[in-house]
Amino acid sequence: MTRFMRRVLQLVMMGMLVQCAVAQTPTLQFERANELYRNGAFAQAAEAYEAILGEGVASPELYFNLGNTYYRMGRIAPAILAYERARRLAPGDPEIRHNLDLANLRTLDRIDALPELFFLQWHRSVSSLFPLQTSFRVFLICWVLFFGSLALFYLLSHDTILRIARWLTLSTGLLLLPLGGLVITQYLELQSRNDAIITSPIATAKTSPDTQSVDAFVIHEGLKVMVGDLLGEWVKIALADGKIGWIRSQECERI
Repeated sequence: MTRFMRRVLQLVMMGMLVQCAVAQTPTLQFERANELYRNGAFAQAAEAYEAILGEGVASPELYFNLGNTYYRMGRIAPAILAYERARRLAPGDPEIRHNLDLANLRTLDRIDALPELFFLQWHRSVSSLFPLQTSFRVFLICWVLFFGSLALFYLLSHDTILRIARWLTLSTGLLLLPLGGLVITQYLELQSRNDAIITSPIATAKTSPDTQSVDAFVIHEGLKVMVGDLLGEWVKIALADGKIGWIRSQECERI
């Protein structure tokens, strides 16, 4: 082997080692943060989890552990925010939902939600069980089965196979429309990020984006709201009971 080839091989090996080290760094940081949490060093653990998120790494486990850390620190608003972000990535996880419910019990506001139409309730229930990736996979499987069964009509003439193909075409065809709608709405909700958590201990909502306007209502940290128009330092929010007001944008953080 020539000197040039040995040099190239060394550079390739060094590059592979660097890539492996970089790939392992978030895992090592995560384990270190977990160790800090187990030792009761919650402030340092929270900083370590946040540092991993700052590097662009996110997972349900990371957000869940961060939520547990803030909860143990008594910081309910960031705990709820972390749990909500974990649930967005893993909506069917019962442990995330359980801890989120526990954190919500420690908030001050109790808002009675407006009744929803039945199909919105169905969509919310299904979305809470299956993440977007799962819904898309099921939709893709139904799409393949639907068009595959249609092809059988033109390729085969056996009665039994045709009956199976007819049943597959009908059943998957009926599933494609609601599954497609579910995938689209889940994707739009994921992209919109129009829900937020109140992070200020007390937020006084105004009837208009102006400090001199009339107070609309008062809410507290940890409450989940829907956010809308942004005007300067003000953002429009809507509560689950239909109330609408304006608060300063730094008083909440989008999920």
